[in-house]
Amino acid sequence: MTHSVVLSLAGGLCLMVAGCHVGPDYTRPAAALAPEFKEAPPTNFKSEDGWKQAQPKDAQLKGTWWTLFDDDQLNSLEAQIEPANQTLKQAEANFRAARAQIKFNRASEAPTIGAAPSIGTVRDSANEPYFNQSFANNGEGNFSLPIDLNYEIDLWGRVRRTVTQAKEQAQASAADLETARLSLHAELAVDYFNLRSADAQRKLLNDTVGAFESALQLTQDRYDGGASPLSDVAQARTQLQTAQVQATDVDIQRAQFEHAIAVLVGKAPANFTLPPSPVTVNAPAIPAIPGALPSQLLERRPDIAGDERRMAAANEQIGIADTAFYPTLSLSATAGFLGTSALNWFDWPSRMFAVGPTLTQTLFDHGRRRATSDTAIAQYDATVATYRQTTLTAFQQVEDNLNTLHNLEIEAGQQRAATASAQQSLDLFNTRYEGGVDTYLQVITWQTALLQNERNDIDITRRRFEASVLLIKALGGGWDATQLPHGL
Repeated sequence: MTHSVVLSLAGGLCLMVAGCHVGPDYTRPAAALAPEFKEAPPTNFKSEDGWKQAQPKDAQLKGTWWTLFDDDQLNSLEAQIEPANQTLKQAEANFRAARAQIKFNRASEAPTIGAAPSIGTVRDSANEPYFNQSFANNGEGNFSLPIDLNYEIDLWGRVRRTVTQAKEQAQASAADLETARLSLHAELAVDYFNLRSADAQRKLLNDTVGAFESALQLTQDRYDGGASPLSDVAQARTQLQTAQVQATDVDIQRAQFEHAIAVLVGKAPANFTLPPSPVTVNAPAIPAIPGALPSQLLERRPDIAGDERRMAAANEQIGIADTAFYPTLSLSATAGFLGTSALNWFDWPSRMFAVGPTLTQTLFDHGRRRATSDTAIAQYDATVATYRQTTLTAFQQVEDNLNTLHNLEIEAGQQRAATASAQQSLDLFNTRYEGGVDTYLQVITWQTALLQNERNDIDITRRRFEASVLLIKALGGGWDATQLPHGL
């Protein structure tokens, strides 16, 4: 049989079985869904007809979702994450590596061709055991220039599944990149609002320290005039010193948030400073956040999309494992020149070739292939459970932050009323103390109550900003699964 006939038969066999594909086809497993979210949204939650996606389209979350907070300083900081954050660079490098893996696996779809030129000489020993001495000579030389071709014919889809699996892993890596990006932007926003809250707390405590210094001077003057006891002076001094301690503690917290922001934007804390800018309690700065249906989280959350792609990749691994139960057909060929010296290396009679297919089948492996297949099935089941758990966690995060925003909106109104009442009580007892009707203990009590209520005002505002950021993160930011790289 000539080599052309062999090649024709191998090519025909390849065409006949090119469509074979063993193993299960992938379908996305069902995940727990609800027709709508349970928790009531805050009044500034943008939605129509209950939980329907907000219309028009410009009410939807965009990629630069932090601009909803209308804070130029925050916008400037968020813009520095992309080019400088090292965690994001690591995720981007992982995506590039996953994308390169596609090219590596796709190379198996084509033959591997190589050359191995060699020059060698051999002399057989005349005293070699069982050797016919009449064949002995002074040695012989070979000048060889072979071109080798090796190609595994993808009978059962192993190579195709490997390429598909690499594509799905790359898409999962792209989703991981988006998850890291969303998490870092959200973390920066949370740290920023915590820092601004610390600025507001510091301003309040500075004002309070000034008021307490005036109160201490008043009690000192009254004591010097014989109108108040020494205990009033001691109480006023204690109140002042306590406020100073609280102010110092706030400085510690602020420094930590500033350092965290510095690292997020890729700078050493020593080279980064944010000037104080207190958050305003009564400013209408809490943004209106577009709504979403629960089912839309499956497309809008990059972590869910990443787990779904890992499920698809694990499904391909089952098919790859199943191909081990079937024969492997490979085609090998060698052609070139083989001469006894450099003078006749490229002469036409020096040409040589060898070509032919090889069919291999494992007959007995004591359960190794079955164990590999069972492992792949178990790993797929694990990815399904991870996907469903990620989905449930996503729903929980949305519900948690909807509930938090709804109740903090109510709590903010209640707290403002409590602060106003505390201020009114302090004013009344200050007047009574100055008139000699009450002791200074009443003033101290209401000074403490007012300070605590004012600090609660600031803290509730901080929590509302934080819950808004976390809700945006739970809704996937401005991302959706159509942004996955499908042309890999």
